[in-house]
Amino acid sequence: MTALKERLPAYSGFAAVLSGAGLPIYIYAPKYYADTFGVSLTALGAVLFGLRLFDVVQDPVLGWISERLTVGKKLIITLTALVLAISMIGLFAVAPPIDPIWWFGLTVTGLFTAFSFLTINFYAQGVSKAGNGAQGHVRLAAWRESGALLGVCIAAVVPTLLIGVVADPFAAFAYGFAAVTIVAALFMWPEWKGRARQEPSQIGEIVADPTARRLLILALVNATPLAVSSTLFLFYVESRLGAVGWEGALLVLFFLAAAISSPVWSALARRFGEKPVLLTAMILAIASFGYTLTLSTGDVIPFAIVCVLSGATIGADLTLLPAMFAKRMAAISPNGGQGFGLWTLVNKFTLAFAAVVLLPLLERSGFEAGETNLPDAALNTLTVLYALVPSLLKLVAIGLLVATKLEE
Repeated sequence: MTALKERLPAYSGFAAVLSGAGLPIYIYAPKYYADTFGVSLTALGAVLFGLRLFDVVQDPVLGWISERLTVGKKLIITLTALVLAISMIGLFAVAPPIDPIWWFGLTVTGLFTAFSFLTINFYAQGVSKAGNGAQGHVRLAAWRESGALLGVCIAAVVPTLLIGVVADPFAAFAYGFAAVTIVAALFMWPEWKGRARQEPSQIGEIVADPTARRLLILALVNATPLAVSSTLFLFYVESRLGAVGWEGALLVLFFLAAAISSPVWSALARRFGEKPVLLTAMILAIASFGYTLTLSTGDVIPFAIVCVLSGATIGADLTLLPAMFAKRMAAISPNGGQGFGLWTLVNKFTLAFAAVVLLPLLERSGFEAGETNLPDAALNTLTVLYALVPSLLKLVAIGLLVATKLEE
């Protein structure tokens, strides 16, 4: 009842929409445009990376705007949610009226600009909602990130479930996403409040803070393994495991494990502290990625176990790190807009980095999406990129977290 009175379910619903517009698009969009329109993986990776370079300028500016929104804030944010919905329809439900690669770039730009602005405002509002207490941030993060992970689950599996049910599964997904987005935006309408203090914060204040700076670097390194595995997941299941048709079920296992584990990690963090609990999750992630290196064609069941274990570790990443950063923002930047502008930029950059580096490497190794008789070099490259690279990055993230001093 307390959660309902505090309207925490509205945060879960809005987080579900944002997550549905984020990670699953990187899972499906490159493969969809490669399979449907014949766009090369290298070209798609280049476009995604170019858009993230644009974000270097855009996201801090959006954070600056967010902190200065007062009159009309509710309307502006709701209209931005409408842009998010329309962009998703354009990406998956509208036949490209221009060259597919340019249409891809245009619609993804609209999608992720809206995504950035909504995310910045959403997390900044969470700082105000949670207050100054550490437990408030962890509690809100549990509701918010559980909703986000459920949203990822739904968005990740719906297109595959709709295959054979409707004529165009991705178009149906896009229209359904648009409808849910509008509903979630209306439920969040009462939550959008004006800025928390008279003077907005500056990026310099945030970057100059050692703890905030270290957490941003940690987020960059720690989020990259998820970006890598998300970008290559469908290719790995289809080509390395030879498990065509299992993609949807395995994605559900991965993200459902993340969603179910999220409140568990939160409860453990409240008892033992965020840092030791997050370190434990990172070690489990390395073990699961390392085991993936031993898998080959037909190992669907072992990979399903890996999906559950690695998904559970993602639940810790997506719940505890934002809570740790939000707690620091409450101390040095109560408005949070500029800080979460940087946070959004960091997380999106990892996905772009994965796309621009991994997809061209795959293509050069002889990999072709949808081909059944791939050379060993291509399959070995796919395995190394999917399993070994995330393991090494997690080791670096562990080192950074150990070296980061947090105020408990």
